[in-house]
Amino acid sequence: MNEIFLGKRKINSFSKPYIIAEIGVNHEGSMDQAKRLIDQAKQGGADAAKFQSYKAGTLASKNSPAYWDTNKEPTSSQYALFQKYDNFGPDDYIALAEHCRQTDIDFLSTPFDDDAIEFLDPIVPFFKIASADLTNVPFLRKVAAKGKPVVLSTGASTLGEIDSAVKALTQAGCKDLALLHCILNYPTVNDNAHLRMIQGLKRAYPNNIIGYSDHTLPDAAMTSLVTAYLLGAVILEKHFTHDKNLPGNDHYHAMDQQDLARFVALIETVHTLLGPTEHKEPIATETISRKNARRSIVLARDVIAGHQLTADDLTYKRPGTGVSPLHWDEVLNCRTSTALRADHILQWQDLVSPQV
Repeated sequence: MNEIFLGKRKINSFSKPYIIAEIGVNHEGSMDQAKRLIDQAKQGGADAAKFQSYKAGTLASKNSPAYWDTNKEPTSSQYALFQKYDNFGPDDYIALAEHCRQTDIDFLSTPFDDDAIEFLDPIVPFFKIASADLTNVPFLRKVAAKGKPVVLSTGASTLGEIDSAVKALTQAGCKDLALLHCILNYPTVNDNAHLRMIQGLKRAYPNNIIGYSDHTLPDAAMTSLVTAYLLGAVILEKHFTHDKNLPGNDHYHAMDQQDLARFVALIETVHTLLGPTEHKEPIATETISRKNARRSIVLARDVIAGHQLTADDLTYKRPGTGVSPLHWDEVLNCRTSTALRADHILQWQDLVSPQV
């Protein structure tokens, strides 16, 4: 069975999902707010609180255009937007990791440059890599060389590009790799979520754990995340905020603590309903049903000892404590070992095969 160790948990295809609350830069440069968001993520039931570690100058040129909804976030330059929130340094992330440790939630932060890989390595249990770096082969190799599990988002990627990324990571030393379906739209409208691609990734990469990074607007039923889990995504990531009404790129399509808690409760029920296996077989609580609700071959009329049975002599009734109708053809042409009355539930000892 495929599995991957993420923080404190071993994740396989039958696990409850590993839930990543993607705080990103929704702390807006405030260490106090970042810690409060960690606390809220823990209280909501997330497995990990994740940030983003970057400096605008190493991430985007000053001429990089926006790729988000500028009605919600009017900043038209990637560089200008990222510069607003790049004030955290290595010591700040170390402090946040320590707060996560004290809060008993996994600390994560996506690195966006080589320096971030280095200072995050001692404090993250695995690396989460953004869709935008899926084709950044030298960067992927540096991440893989750290020897930790890698979770890679695949937004806006072809299967060929994903193949190249998987090859680069594995050849550079990554032994545990999970892939997340993702649509690189902020927000992602439901028509564009394309959650069936999760099943496509499962078929294309049967040896990897598959998950989903969600950018749709949350609804009361947390439909996109629940559906993704039902389709086989066992790592689920979604942006996380304390206030969905705040301006900015990542607040309005994020979940808050109440959304997260509601989703965790729903997933508990869904996980229980799904059960622990795909192999079809009777479960322990069906034993009495197999015995009493199934049918046996029953005599339709009185017969004498030595009578050669025909279909006219037989019917089938509950309970299933006698010879099963599965053996109907075997019973036909057998002889009775003794005289029997109508409505008798046939047992094998009542029958003598024609060969005897």
